[in-house]
Order: sequence, then C-alpha cells, then structure tokens
Amino acid sequence: MITGGEFKFGSEVMWNPWHGCHKISEGCRHCYVYREDAAFGAVVPSNEVRQTANFNLPVKRDRKKNWKFPAETNFSLCFTSDLLIEEADEWREEIWNIICQRSDCKFTFFTKRIDRLIDCLPKDWGEGYDNVLIGCTAENQDRANHRLPIFISLPIKHRMIVVAPMIENVDLTPFLISEKIEIVTCGGESGKYARPLDFEWVKDLRRQCVDANIPFCFHQTGSYLIKDGRRYHIPREYQHSQAKKSAQNYFPYKD
Repeated sequence: MITGGEFKFGSEVMWNPWHGCHKISEGCRHCYVYREDAAFGAVVPSNEVRQTANFNLPVKRDRKKNWKFPAETNFSLCFTSDLLIEEADEWREEIWNIICQRSDCKFTFFTKRIDRLIDCLPKDWGEGYDNVLIGCTAENQDRANHRLPIFISLPIKHRMIVVAPMIENVDLTPFLISEKIEIVTCGGESGKYARPLDFEWVKDLRRQCVDANIPFCFHQTGSYLIKDGRRYHIPREYQHSQAKKSAQNYFPYKD
C-alpha cells in the first residue's frame, strides 16, 4: 500500500461495502469495474449500486469474539464503487460509525466526487478523522483544475492526490502544498483498450513533487507505456513491478 508523510499503517484489506458505479469523467471511460463484471458474467448491471456481503467487514469477530482484523489493519474502501456516490447516501452514516468504532485501524478511499464530500461527512468529523486518508483523483488537467481546489479547501487530516488513470501530462504545481498533501501517486490505465501512458509525464510529475518536497509514487505502468518514443505492452501481472523498477518513487521522509 502507498504511504507518505504521517499516515502509516500495517496490513491492507480491501473493503467494498457496496459495488457498482456510474461514469462521470474521462478517466472512467475504460473503468475496470465494468470490465471485471463483464468478465465474470455479472447479472446485475455495473452501474447499479448495491450493498455487498462485506458491508460490516471491519467489525466482524471470530469465534472468540475478538476482532477478525487486528489493530493497525488498513482498510482500502470502495475500490469497486465510490464512497461518495449518491446511491449510497442512506448507507454511509453506518460506514462512518464503523470507522469510528475501529479507531485502531486506518481507512483509505479515493474519489472522483470530492465535490460531494462536505455534504457526506459525519457530524463529528471536525477537521477530519485521524485514521482516514482521502485520495482525490485527477486523471487530466481539466479534472485537476476542477477537483483539487475543492479538495485542498476541505477539512481533511490526511490527503493524497491520485493521478490515475493518467491520460495526459498534468501540472499539479499550484496544488502541491506540503502542509495539505501527504503524497502524490500516479499510474496508467489497464485493459485491452487502455490509453497509453507516456513515461515523460511520470518524470515531469515526479519533478514537481521533488520541487515541493512531497512524496511521489509511480504505482502502475498501465497496459501501454511510451518510453523513448517506443510503445510497450505491459502484461497486467507486471504493471506494478515495472513501475517500481523505473526508480521514480520519491520518499523524503523516514519512518
């Protein structure tokens, strides 16, 4: 799992309390949720949001009545939906309650709907929960210019900018405020119809982060990577490892 700045945690567990999403921007064009649902022959449409059997996953207990997931577990939320999606408004309060109940764990979610956050926060949110990291996605310059000013203005303790799927060069310079952003991460798009990622975009984004002394992680190449004028096809199982081998990660902070 990607970390930076003050937000540290242990093992990672995917927690999808609901499944299904609807596309709202250019980064959604080849969404993996739709692709995976189609591959597994899902009967329910991918844009229909419904609760899952793991709705209360973090508070499940074992036979001895102990937490099934120990303290310091990091729960990554809603990777097959969006925590802030409108269709989940009636369920979200219970999710906040679970997050509070498991204050000994960390919770991370990314969203393309950061403009909805202020209306979706619990009453006791204050300046943010200590155990919640929020990532705002910005797949291109248009979405960065729209979403990131909102993101920076909101009461959040731990923030991450997620440039993924990165579909063009993005200038984050106006938004790289070290007191506000703990880490920037970027990655390419995966799948048969993925748009290619130009490695020069990655290097430029890294330079911006180094100049602002903000941690940077190149977490995934995507299916097609352009480097030195050549286009490479990267099989899915190597997209994370190849990104790591590129030596673009920048972590100025020590544990």
